[in-house]
Amino acid sequence: MLNFVIRRLAQIPLVMLVLSLIVIGLTQLLTPEQRAAPYIRSEQQATRMEAIINQYGLRDPFPQQYARWASSTLKGDLGFSRASGKDVNETIKERLPATVELTLVTAIPILLFGIWMGTLAALHKDRFLDQLIRVFVTIGYSVPTFVLGIVLLAVFYAYLGWAPGPGRLETMNEFLVGDYDLGGAKRITGMLSLDAALHGEWKITFDVLRHMMLPALTLITVLSASIVLVMRNNMLEVLNSDYVRTARAKGLAERIVNRKHARRNALLPIVTQGGLLVIGLLGGSIITETIFAYPGIGQWFVQSAQQLDLAGVMGFTLLSALLVVVMSTVVDILYGLVDPRVRFD
Repeated sequence: MLNFVIRRLAQIPLVMLVLSLIVIGLTQLLTPEQRAAPYIRSEQQATRMEAIINQYGLRDPFPQQYARWASSTLKGDLGFSRASGKDVNETIKERLPATVELTLVTAIPILLFGIWMGTLAALHKDRFLDQLIRVFVTIGYSVPTFVLGIVLLAVFYAYLGWAPGPGRLETMNEFLVGDYDLGGAKRITGMLSLDAALHGEWKITFDVLRHMMLPALTLITVLSASIVLVMRNNMLEVLNSDYVRTARAKGLAERIVNRKHARRNALLPIVTQGGLLVIGLLGGSIITETIFAYPGIGQWFVQSAQQLDLAGVMGFTLLSALLVVVMSTVVDILYGLVDPRVRFD
């Protein structure tokens, strides 16, 4: 296993290299003036466009431009994001905890709900409960995220008034600048609800959770559909396997057969599915964060794309790629630990 982990970790620099070459190469389709925009941080600098182009060598051959970008990136300088008005490193440091916070609130319910519903559907195959669950899966697959988010806002915020609107009101604004009031205490994790709870500021904690309710419900409805479907199909396959029939023939109770023999083996593909789920959430639930004005990296990416903020787009792309490679390695390792049949040779 150690050799496998080393090989996978060694692939990370190669993947990042190829991805960065592709993304930087695509930026060459823009004019030097457009590529100079990330370096302009004030109105005075905008009047010196040609000087900035020459200063950063934006008319130089692509290999030279890429070498300069790679050198700066390796030094930890990812540039200045016009969308956030801050350096990319600082923006990621402030925005990523919010996305992690939403991921933690969302991922566990998605997995538990998906596994439970998928198991019920398989155990009641072709009966009413199975048909009802399949209707839910169809809705989750077919309804676009932005449509569901707008519907939830219209129903629970505009019509019923049960949920707050987009944003976190006062605590949202304080969190965006990274200087919210917690009795003078400094940020610990960067996750507002957790930091507030650690300092006994339960009012802020509950306010944050209230504003996360609709984004989380949107993601749970859409993303749990795939977990339900995968779990149902795998559970049906396992229930028809020889070792399950043998367990029944030995006189074991149906509850024990379903729980210990069937569901346990049907969970193996969920490890991979769960890894992909976490990757997607950590990479920024772009549409959901935008609809609900949630201050995560997904919303920042949309703002960067709209403003042609190349530094912001590159920062988000590299972060997402790194998360994908790392989580894929973790998933492969977990799969081997869960399933003894998998070998790392």
